[in-house]
Amino acid sequence: MQFSLKRFLFIILGWISVVLGVIGIFLPLLPTTPFMLLASACFMRGSPRIAAWLHQHPTFGPIICNWNEHRAIDRKIKRRANVFIVLSFSLSVAVVPELWHKCMLIVMACVLLTWFNRLREIEPVAHAPENT
Repeated sequence: MQFSLKRFLFIILGWISVVLGVIGIFLPLLPTTPFMLLASACFMRGSPRIAAWLHQHPTFGPIICNWNEHRAIDRKIKRRANVFIVLSFSLSVAVVPELWHKCMLIVMACVLLTWFNRLREIEPVAHAPENT
């Protein structure tokens, strides 16, 4: 009974993470990738079948697999994420009325961008000069 309850909780947490990740596509300041990585980790412990589905997803699968295998992200994904981080924080800074909120958002953006840009990049082997 304990084992099935634990699996059930992992599956529920995984689906909550997927929902939050999908919402994060449309809402600024709600990150998609960490929620999808959390969903992957939960599904691996709760339901290998759902984890396989998530890993084979055309949008999220390659990102999750690169992270799990290499602890790195694709350069194109990193560029796109940087653009959206800057855009979403800029929108948030423009919307909030208080100066200290604006300062806090700018500091958060700087910390996030510094951390994110320090992540390793994975380069596809097929695009290497020796393969062309």
